Amino acid sequence: MSEDRRKAGAIEEKRFRLLIDAVVDYAIYMIDPDGTIASWNSGAKRFKGYEEAEILGQHFSRFYTEDDRRAGLPQRALDTAIRDGRFEGEGWRVRKDGSHFWCHVVIDPIRDADGQLLGFAKITRDLTDRKMAEETLKQSEQQFRLLVQSVTDYAIYMLDPQGRLTNWNPGAQRIKGYAPEEVVGQHFSMFYTPEDRVAGEPQRALDTAVREGRFENRAWRMRKDGTRFMAHVVVDPIWGETGTLLGFAKITRDITEATTAQRTLEQTREALFQAQKMQAIGQLSGGIAHDFNNLLTVILGNLEIIRKRAVNEPKITRLVDNATQGALRGVSLTQRMLAFARRQELKTEPVQVAEMVQGITGLLRSALGPSVRLETHFPPGLEPALADMNQLELTVMNLVTNARDAMPQGGEILVSAQAVEIHAQSTLSLAAGQYICLSVSDNGEGMDDATLASAMDPFFTTKGLGKGTGLGLSMVHGFIEQLGGRFILKSHKDKGTTAELWLPVAAASGTTQPQAETQASAPVSRISILVVDDDSLVLTSTCLLLEDLGHKVTGANCAAKALELFSADQPFDLVITDMAMPHMSGAQLAHAIQEINPGIPIIIATGFAERLEGFAANLPRLSKPFNQLNLVEIIASTLK
Repeated sequence: MSEDRRKAGAIEEKRFRLLIDAVVDYAIYMIDPDGTIASWNSGAKRFKGYEEAEILGQHFSRFYTEDDRRAGLPQRALDTAIRDGRFEGEGWRVRKDGSHFWCHVVIDPIRDADGQLLGFAKITRDLTDRKMAEETLKQSEQQFRLLVQSVTDYAIYMLDPQGRLTNWNPGAQRIKGYAPEEVVGQHFSMFYTPEDRVAGEPQRALDTAVREGRFENRAWRMRKDGTRFMAHVVVDPIWGETGTLLGFAKITRDITEATTAQRTLEQTREALFQAQKMQAIGQLSGGIAHDFNNLLTVILGNLEIIRKRAVNEPKITRLVDNATQGALRGVSLTQRMLAFARRQELKTEPVQVAEMVQGITGLLRSALGPSVRLETHFPPGLEPALADMNQLELTVMNLVTNARDAMPQGGEILVSAQAVEIHAQSTLSLAAGQYICLSVSDNGEGMDDATLASAMDPFFTTKGLGKGTGLGLSMVHGFIEQLGGRFILKSHKDKGTTAELWLPVAAASGTTQPQAETQASAPVSRISILVVDDDSLVLTSTCLLLEDLGHKVTGANCAAKALELFSADQPFDLVITDMAMPHMSGAQLAHAIQEINPGIPIIIATGFAERLEGFAANLPRLSKPFNQLNLVEIIASTLK
């Protein structure tokens, strides 16, 4: 039986050896009590590189690195196995070719039935690939952490699934003002404004990120010091391999400066658009006013002749007088349109604003009625403003009347002024210098933003159908801009309106003395007059008015025709020419006529009432629409 048992044992040992040799992913071998290698399997040969014949009888410490051998690690591993019954660890080992590999090692002591140490069983597994992957991951994590910690323009941090902060980068500290120890563990809603927290915005951001895979928004956030900043926020959910929500990645950027710059750009674009719109409307209004003045010249001229010839017809004269009054309203309307278009002639002079307002206070109070109180406030020693006295008076009366209309239940109007110095970087779009700010304020109904934005548009009115032309404020705008100043309207619904007239100081801007009024001379004798106008109706009307005065009149419908008449040596005592004509303007025609006949008097007729320049600036000017008396006066003054 002992022989059979011995044979069975031998067979079992052979099978065990075959099993051990069949394992190629593990190095499995035996070590004697002194560390000498007593066996060697195929796995050991595969990743350590030694043949069995080369390694049997060698000490197992040869697989350790030089540093580990000097540190006594091989013997320490055996001592640990004897003491603790097992040694397990990881470390670098050396192959036959000198290359290193990372391995997991288990050493178990082998004892006989009496407890005597027979040696050690050593199992080694090559974990180099896993180690390299871990090192790569670790390096990647370190680089990512370094990257995140280096970012100072973005707040980058993590939240747990409940929204509590788990880390904090320097960018977050710079933007929000908190040190890491102040915020880690706190709920991220601490950065939201009180109104957003009440509205549930923090939780909505997390819910949106979970539901849609991302949350992105721009909104106000709070810094540690309580100030607000405009933030661009991105929240991304972080999911585990099993689909479990691990938390959120949150990136916040301070875009306050960019938002402010964008808003400033938009405001500048809007201001430019408004300026271009007003310029375009102004040009249109000026053109309409010019054509309208031509029509009114024709209408008033013919009505005047009819009135003279129907002097003994009361019924006809009443009709003519009524039509004349209607036409004169049209004259007032065109003057307002020209004021808006900035194409009127202003008689600028130094104006003592306080004295001017005090001079019309009585008239203003009588127009306001008992329910509206008028107050004035002017500092002593206020410098004179550069303005047209008559236009400025009309402007103040216009603004006070508007203020009265905005207070149907009564109220208070304050007219005041102050001296202000404007610097080059001012936002008022005014040239640097000294200005007088004349303001008219009321505590009436005020205007909402939409009404305020349209208040200075021509033909816009809030007074109802038939109660206003809508040219009042636009006229003021054009008048003040033409002076080199600025008209600013400020209003809030139910809080009243303030209209500011920014006028240049006369002493700082230089003054233009008002032109002396032309004194009418005695009627002149009958003369020969050449009338030039491209509008046939105006030409005919002007000729009829002059013929009615007894003059010999020749008409020309263009500058070329007028020059032909002069070339024919026709004797003319006076030329009256329209200013705005195609191909050759009245000023150019006047210059050409003076070249032919230097001594002949020339009168420029214009419907724009613009300031004439160059050669034409020295010529008498006849403003359209004109009547027969205007013709008599300007002919007399020109020929005197």
